[in-house]
Amino acid sequence: MAINTQFKNKVVIVTGAGTGIGADTAILLAERGAKVVIVGRREGPLREVEKNIQTLGGEVLVQIADVADLDMIEKVVKNTLAKFGALHYAVNNAGVSGENCQITDLPKKVWDETISINISSLFYCMKAQLGAIDKSGGGAIVNVSSVFADRGLPQRAAYSASKHAIRGLTRVAALDWATRNIRVNELQPGVIETPMTNTNPEESAQVATTIAVKRLGKPRECANAIAFLLSDDASYITGEEMAERGV
Repeated sequence: MAINTQFKNKVVIVTGAGTGIGADTAILLAERGAKVVIVGRREGPLREVEKNIQTLGGEVLVQIADVADLDMIEKVVKNTLAKFGALHYAVNNAGVSGENCQITDLPKKVWDETISINISSLFYCMKAQLGAIDKSGGGAIVNVSSVFADRGLPQRAAYSASKHAIRGLTRVAALDWATRNIRVNELQPGVIETPMTNTNPEESAQVATTIAVKRLGKPRECANAIAFLLSDDASYITGEEMAERGV
């Protein structure tokens, strides 16, 4: 497949890039000419994404890091600048689902881990990314949350709380950096076919019957939306939430 030029000479960091939405986003952006830094905790899946990007003829840097560790994230940005000389875009996609239970039964350890990975890590990522994007002349960030960023998901207190928090953090970043030529938006995926949903195919099939289009979303469909929000086609869009849920 030929590389097109939509993101030619642009550099993007994608977190949670080993599987699902992150993997498809990294590959799509590489197809469109971006130099891609793929970030995740597990090396194996990242190497598979790396192979796919290299097959396209794209440039890719693998970074094994825990997004909930600020020092690691700062090192990722430093290594990105050392490798490619700039940073223009970021897709902050890493996240976990937490545990399915009542608030009174939710272990503190699970709460702390979910909040750390789903929202504290987003703060760490933007804290490290924004200055680098600014020095590179501006760009855009997409924070991936969930359609449950504006509604409650029963028995998923930590997950729902963390996704609601992404909305606030995204809006503040958008306001603070708008005059610096940096746009910050949020994608709210619905139920998407990922390793997370594939662990319970019966439940996924049941959920699909409640969706207007009668199917789950595909990671590539989310990747297309993310690419739009990063692109110059969305040059007047910042601080917004794009919901992708099939109604």
